Parts: sequence; structure tokens; C-alpha cells
Amino acid sequence: MAFSEELAARVREQLVDVKKLEEKQMFRGMCFMVDDKMCICINQDEIMCRIGPDHYEAALGRPGCRAMLRNGKPIEGFVYVNERFLENKKDLSYWVTLSLAYNKRAKSSK
Repeated sequence: MAFSEELAARVREQLVDVKKLEEKQMFRGMCFMVDDKMCICINQDEIMCRIGPDHYEAALGRPGCRAMLRNGKPIEGFVYVNERFLENKKDLSYWVTLSLAYNKRAKSSK
């Protein structure tokens, strides 16, 4: 599975204090599961963030962000962010923090 090891390492560094963190290979990449719930996934050159519907529209207006599509339709609450827009720690931290905040309310798929 091809995913950016460098980007995964940067996300991992931001999640160092998170309890119940697991890494799983899925979606042609690698996902960080928090409390048994998908939180952030890494692929070749972007991250997929599960941010929930409350922040979805605002997130799509941020640079490098696009909707996650399934069968050509957007999945509200899930976005992709291109790695070029995550070069500094502050930008990456924004997406990690948003994903972790929603993770507390998200339902587990189990």
C-alpha cells in the first residue's frame, strides 16, 4: 500500500498523547483509529479527515481541501486535504484537532 510515510510520521507525532490509538492499513493507505473509530487516514499525497457535518462546509473553503466522494456523491463530514497544504505544523494541527474533536462524538462502525 502506497502512502506517505513522512506525512504519517507527522500525524503520529501529533497523536502521541492520544490514548487507545491504533494504526490500520485500509483505503489504499493507513488509518489512525482512535477509540476504535476511524479518525485520520493517510494516502499517497493527502490525508482524509473525519470532521463531522458541523464543520464540513467551512472546511471545504480551506485551501487544499476537497470533499470525499462515494459513487460520485460527497460524503458529508469526510474531507481530503492535500499534503502541500499541510507543510507547517500549525496547518496539520488544525486538521488533526478537528478530527479528534469529532471523534469524541462519532459513532463506531463496530
